[in-house]
Amino acid sequence: MAPQRNAGAGPEAELPEYAGHYRLESCLGSGGMGVVHLARSTSGMKLAVKVVHAEFAKDPEFRGRFRQEVGAARRVSGAFTAPVVDADPEAGRPWMATLFIPGPTLAQEVKRNGPLAPAQLRRLMAGLAEALRDIHRVGVVHRDLKPSNVLLAEDGPKVIDFGISRPTDSELRTETGKLIGTPPFMAPEQFRRPREVGPAADVFALGSVMVHAATGRGPFDSDSPYVVAYQVVHDEPDLTGVPEALVPLVLRCLAKEPEDRPSPDELMRELRSVAASYDTQAFIPQQRVEEAPERPEPVVPAEESPVDPSGPGKSPRPSKRRLGRRAGLAAGAVGLVVVGALAVVPLLGGGSPAPEVSAPRTTAAAFSAWEAQPLDRESTPQCSYAVGRLLCAQNGLVFALDPGDGRLLWRHPLEGAAASGPPSGAPVVSGGLVLAGLGQERRVAALDPASGEVVRREELPAYGGLRAVGGMVLLTAADGTVSGVESASGEVKWSHRIPGQDVPYFVSFPGDPLAYAATVSGDGSATRVTAVDPRTGDVRWDAELEGALQPLGSADGSVVFAAGDPVRQDARALVRYRPDDRTTSRVPLRIPLQQVQGSVHGDVVHLMAAGGSLVAFDLETRKQLWSLETGLARGSTPVAGERYVYVTAPDGRLLAVDARRGKLAGQTSPRLGGRSDRVPAALPEPVLVGDRVYAGAPDGTVFAVHGRDPAAW
Repeated sequence: MAPQRNAGAGPEAELPEYAGHYRLESCLGSGGMGVVHLARSTSGMKLAVKVVHAEFAKDPEFRGRFRQEVGAARRVSGAFTAPVVDADPEAGRPWMATLFIPGPTLAQEVKRNGPLAPAQLRRLMAGLAEALRDIHRVGVVHRDLKPSNVLLAEDGPKVIDFGISRPTDSELRTETGKLIGTPPFMAPEQFRRPREVGPAADVFALGSVMVHAATGRGPFDSDSPYVVAYQVVHDEPDLTGVPEALVPLVLRCLAKEPEDRPSPDELMRELRSVAASYDTQAFIPQQRVEEAPERPEPVVPAEESPVDPSGPGKSPRPSKRRLGRRAGLAAGAVGLVVVGALAVVPLLGGGSPAPEVSAPRTTAAAFSAWEAQPLDRESTPQCSYAVGRLLCAQNGLVFALDPGDGRLLWRHPLEGAAASGPPSGAPVVSGGLVLAGLGQERRVAALDPASGEVVRREELPAYGGLRAVGGMVLLTAADGTVSGVESASGEVKWSHRIPGQDVPYFVSFPGDPLAYAATVSGDGSATRVTAVDPRTGDVRWDAELEGALQPLGSADGSVVFAAGDPVRQDARALVRYRPDDRTTSRVPLRIPLQQVQGSVHGDVVHLMAAGGSLVAFDLETRKQLWSLETGLARGSTPVAGERYVYVTAPDGRLLAVDARRGKLAGQTSPRLGGRSDRVPAALPEPVLVGDRVYAGAPDGTVFAVHGRDPAAW
């Protein structure tokens, strides 16, 4: 294949065919620093690959700056960015590959369709505030936040292009060289004292981006960058056209002095109150009239069922019915809120909890692999197993399958969301009920797991964070107050602050009755870990542990963490803390692992790292058992059984790795479907039940295989 030609005038007439082992297919855009290509990995995953211009590849100083950009992008890879898959800053033409995220930039959207609507603006501002919070937490200052660096993805805005100094983007100079940034979106201190630029400069840029999104222009507008620079430093911003409810916040972001601007956390808290003015009215507890239970959408007869068990080589029968509506679903999390720290009100109404459902009586001998016909072909199902049901969530839909043969037992479309979106997680069963909610619209449904009927529903205001643990839901309010809500009744059982935790976000682990909050200190030198009894809110233990720790799991009364560098976002050791005797043991990793996800199975920890490394460690012997390069750009959190470790891939494959030897034992075929250009925002974990493994794929299917014979997959 001949080298690709650059369609427009630029520094290079010909573009390379490969960057590393990624084939470059087309040019997505070109800037002063390099060219961004649409590329494809060997497994078929689409990537965005930035290749540095040849003239700058010869400059050692520029190479150093590119290495810095790669490091920054790796540190902040996550929910609000395009995760880095691979990079080679030392190549003849340095390059960096990130996941390809479909969707226009904010600049493109405004140019094509005009300013955003007020509700869209609020969600955009909230998403960017969350993004800056996470970016700043790892010690990165973006310095070039602007509409062309904001991708409007299906699951929210993504910030791209970290730490870039584009040599041809700006003619303004300082005594130390070329100015870093784009004048219409730069803070005053970037012009006055560029060496002192900090996180507050990104908040100023956020304000400018919001004005552009609301009006199609900037708060300081001129054809001359020099005039813009003067206006930014000396003039008041023009906010004409910005929705009234957002004007005070945007004005605070555009304060001339960095210390007068709000932090991202403050912005998020303020936006929760602004949300009420957009979403009808503020929440006021009041008496509710009990509505008749909403019945789930009826399942069609067996001969017309959209779910058909079939073998791996068979094609499922097409559905003769289609869902009437789709709406955005944030399943597996229920928004329960308390107004005021001392408020004690019943939430989600009253009513008795649904009865527990016994597991289907399907023997292992009768079980055969099956694949369920997709109910929605545009999102990956995320599933969990409880009360004898395989419970799954997709766009605007929660449904239950028979785990033995894949029959559709019920499905329930969740209505009322402004726009559909991917689920935020698998459904959760708590207090005998399936909890499902629409995250953006704050609508919550508690469903009977046997029939899918709505037992209770409620419309709720915004909340900070939540976690279902056992029969309770822990809700963290914006001010740090935590409330324990009984899932079965919806009643608030307790509400107070957690000592030592400012705004705690809890994690929990299967089989562990406690919930854990872990807060890393500002300098990353220590982590405050608090274990809370979800039923009473009592602190069971509290510890200040050395290093920046990420909770992975618990076993035998101890909690296991990954310890690493909070700036580089890597893991360098495993830490086991035993609260009974308050002892800590550390297991150094042989090499640092980037952006790990982990699980604990007895004394063995399995870590899945960005780039595809799957590693097993024995905490008792303090040794690495094995390491396997899976070839995946990324994988799900590993799920371990007695014989195999299971991981799902972005292309829908399910991989099984021998737990003793660390060798690939088998894998299913890819299930990308017709939307192979889309990468799931979150990879669903495999669901292991006995000797069966269940998984969801990007083509919308849910499938089941025998876990004990991966070679036959």
